[in-house]
Amino acid sequence: MRGVVTKSTGSWYEVECDDGLSLRCRLRGRLRLEGVRTTNPLAVGDMVTLEPEGDDGNRGVITSLEPRRNYIIRRSTNLSKEAHIIAANIDTLFLVATLDFPPVSLEFIDRFLVTARVYRVPVVIVLNKMDLFEGEEFRPFVDNFRSIYERAGYKVVECSAHEGRGTDTVKEMMIGRVSLFSGNSGVGKSTLINAVAPHVEARVGDISAAHFKGRHTTTFSEMFKLPEGGYIIDTPGIKGFGLIDIEPEEVARYMPDLFELSEGCRFYNCTHTHEPGCAVKAAVESGELSAERYNSYLKMVERDEKYRL
Repeated sequence: MRGVVTKSTGSWYEVECDDGLSLRCRLRGRLRLEGVRTTNPLAVGDMVTLEPEGDDGNRGVITSLEPRRNYIIRRSTNLSKEAHIIAANIDTLFLVATLDFPPVSLEFIDRFLVTARVYRVPVVIVLNKMDLFEGEEFRPFVDNFRSIYERAGYKVVECSAHEGRGTDTVKEMMIGRVSLFSGNSGVGKSTLINAVAPHVEARVGDISAAHFKGRHTTTFSEMFKLPEGGYIIDTPGIKGFGLIDIEPEEVARYMPDLFELSEGCRFYNCTHTHEPGCAVKAAVESGELSAERYNSYLKMVERDEKYRL
């Protein structure tokens, strides 16, 4: 039998088979031990083969994993030398962010975007909670955010999940596709999912007024079928995003705006940190490239242990 992993709890997996049957499955031991360097050998969205197990018709054993088309991976928060795969075989990653409540972290966004580009996952940035920033005094901040990421080639959708503004745009992009929703804790991801896919009934958490951080309301990644066709994957809120298997000299290659500018550098192996004739540094000085985006790049190439998340 063949199916897709729709939920992973660490030891058991829910698998939706091609015939529509959903089975609770365990992983065959041999597959578990085949040198996988991740904390989870299987992830939501993985295509697997399985065999029925038991007499009740509700259980199975996963016997093999099909090659992944793409995936999102991050460094494990507990084990610095291991990684965690968030989800696999994704058509669109909707990266949810806010200008405030909680404050936007461009470094978090940039780390996520670099990883998505390395592993070939298309990204749409959803700027949520726009109902909190409607006055003209906020427009420069919104426009600055948009210019940073549209300059890098990303689509930015302004959205208010609370009011339903912008949600139709998101829904249209989800039809017939596998969509992953992720972002920092507290950015309103669950509220957005409720707005675009009410049947999912994602649990909504409150923002801690003291720390402006969201409480985790999703414990495990889970995939749900959409009535219009396609799937939606909900993930736990993420507080930090550590890079995996990306060397410092490779980072700029996966930041489209920096990579384009680097063609004008004097040295072909320019690191954009100290070399003379660096087109990237010149672009920062002229305002063509935002200082915030450049600072994110510097922190990623430093590989300082304090950025291990």
